[in-house]
Amino acid sequence: MNDTVVIALDVGGTGMKCALVRPDGVVHHEERHPTLAARGPAAVTENILAVAEGLAGKARSDGLTPVAAGIAVPGVVDETTGVAVWSANVGFRDVPLRDLAAERLGLPAALGHDVRVGALAEARLGAGRGRRHVLFVAIGTGIAGGLVVDGTGYSGAHGAAGEIGHVTVRPGGTMCGCGLQGCLEAEASAKAIGRKYAELSGDPDATAFDVATRATAGEELAGRVWQDAVEALADGLLTAQALYDVGVVVLGGGLAEAGDGLLLPVRDAFARRVTFHRTPEIVRAELGDTAGCLGAALLALDSLGTPG
Repeated sequence: MNDTVVIALDVGGTGMKCALVRPDGVVHHEERHPTLAARGPAAVTENILAVAEGLAGKARSDGLTPVAAGIAVPGVVDETTGVAVWSANVGFRDVPLRDLAAERLGLPAALGHDVRVGALAEARLGAGRGRRHVLFVAIGTGIAGGLVVDGTGYSGAHGAAGEIGHVTVRPGGTMCGCGLQGCLEAEASAKAIGRKYAELSGDPDATAFDVATRATAGEELAGRVWQDAVEALADGLLTAQALYDVGVVVLGGGLAEAGDGLLLPVRDAFARRVTFHRTPEIVRAELGDTAGCLGAALLALDSLGTPG
């Protein structure tokens, strides 16, 4: 298997992270491409297939044999049927992406949800490796989670498991894009933090990173907004722990770049809430923005019966 690779694509609303990955998880080649979402779902689908085809050609020109492809996309994904059911970012509606890729490449293919495959990578190769029960929580523009047990991701009956961002943590609180009020995503995502600080400070350009930086520097308003988000996140994680009882919670996404500025107060807030729960380790993700691409590679390897 030393001369084989899998093709891996992590498709986002703006860009695609792509790689050729060896069976041991080592990246042989990587590249990035624009998603071209503004051109519509049909153009995005063709773009994905063309990039995958190009990667297969690159592998062969390097003397390697591509044996499978893994694709990760946002939105609602049915991993069993290989269908991208719906995505606001990309515009997919019931696109049979797995079968289209398999037909185009002449290779086995697998399709997964971007956060769940990121969870798979962190559980096997990153901050959760060696642990049986791992919950990965990506905190960026939105908030979503992925549960991995014994190295296998859990997608749920309808491909929608892990939507921790839509657990209500502040009843009657901020309106969420899903139509409810007080969802974790509406209270503690990077977008929510930036928006709340901007409203209170009058600084329309403030971002969550600005809030974290200013809070660390001792600014009272930034500290209050940041702590409010931390408390909401701790409430969401406590709910998740009551449901999943994991050994480790891995925090990823853009907000995790705050490092100890996020981890330490979240651990403290969680500890203050614990009653009967077993407290998980709460750690920062290790793989950064490569997690989705590596997770897509693991999906491809799993489709061959070759766990990474």
